[in-house]
Amino acid sequence: MQTLKGPALFLAQFAGDTAPFDTWQGICRWAADRGYAGVQVPSWEGRLIDLAQAAESTGYCDDWKGQAADCGVEVTELTCHLQGQLVAVHPAYDAAFDGFAAPEVRGNPKARQAWAVDQVEKTIRASANLGLSAVGTFSGALAWPYIYPWPQRPAGLVEAAFDELAKRWHPLLDLAEENGIDLCYEIHPGEDLHDGVSFEMFLDRVGQHARAKMLYDPSHYVLQCLDYLDNLDIYAERIGMFHVKDAEFNPTGRQGVYGGFQSWVDRAGRFRSLGDGQVDFGAVFSKLTAMDFGGWAVVEWECAMKHPEDGAREGAAFVRDHIIRVTPHAFDDFADAGADQAAIRKMLGLGQ
Repeated sequence: MQTLKGPALFLAQFAGDTAPFDTWQGICRWAADRGYAGVQVPSWEGRLIDLAQAAESTGYCDDWKGQAADCGVEVTELTCHLQGQLVAVHPAYDAAFDGFAAPEVRGNPKARQAWAVDQVEKTIRASANLGLSAVGTFSGALAWPYIYPWPQRPAGLVEAAFDELAKRWHPLLDLAEENGIDLCYEIHPGEDLHDGVSFEMFLDRVGQHARAKMLYDPSHYVLQCLDYLDNLDIYAERIGMFHVKDAEFNPTGRQGVYGGFQSWVDRAGRFRSLGDGQVDFGAVFSKLTAMDFGGWAVVEWECAMKHPEDGAREGAAFVRDHIIRVTPHAFDDFADAGADQAAIRKMLGLGQ
């Protein structure tokens, strides 16, 4: 067993144009002041990191990490969710996802995909230069518009989509292997990798690649009515990162999983700040501790109601209270009378 590291905070929802959220040192100091020991950094956020420099220069990385340490936090991981999303985009989503890309490639899906692949590559190399071991990402989606089979899906459509998805990601997984990095796909509605079955379909097509891992976030499973505790038992060896995020699902006679096109606050399923939802985090932290998860417990604030700064402040204390400091000895060691092999055989009635 291992004691989880934390608390850490994912900075994607906090970076902005006003102080202290508009500079690297400013946001690090702010996170430390709220009780965080680590920060998880979105690699697309140019206000916080120069990804191109980080991918090329260990000197830049050393200085950048040192600035965080001077502020009282450690860099836990980089993520490339938005760039990973653009590795595979169904044409139905071209307009919606163009905003994730650099201006010069918008309106050009082929150039946008090449840009996204380059960004994921840079995130992998930067992570290696920083001495990190994992990158969080989305898989992107080619089959998602066909998630509900009406009209009937033509035979082979899903298989072709997953074949193509694997073709695009396999070279990136190989690059991750060369750099000692796990690619941790956030299992998330909207992605082709949105549950355990779809993750397994992908694994089959990338040869059970050792660097293909999961970013475990139980909130996404609550909203799918998926057993998030059983998921940990099934995929223990594939859990590479952990987002601590809460959610609730309260179906009514009017709406359920699909939410009736309502805003987040009016949906049956919605994200909540830690402790305000339905996730049994006592059980989640116990399972992760018992299965020897050695990573960080990273708060991802997303809530339909609460102010983000309140959610961040409460989240640090929530995670700290849930981290289980692993015991160095058994609770019943006080009753250990000691025995050698002769005594053991005697206790079993096996004679001299």
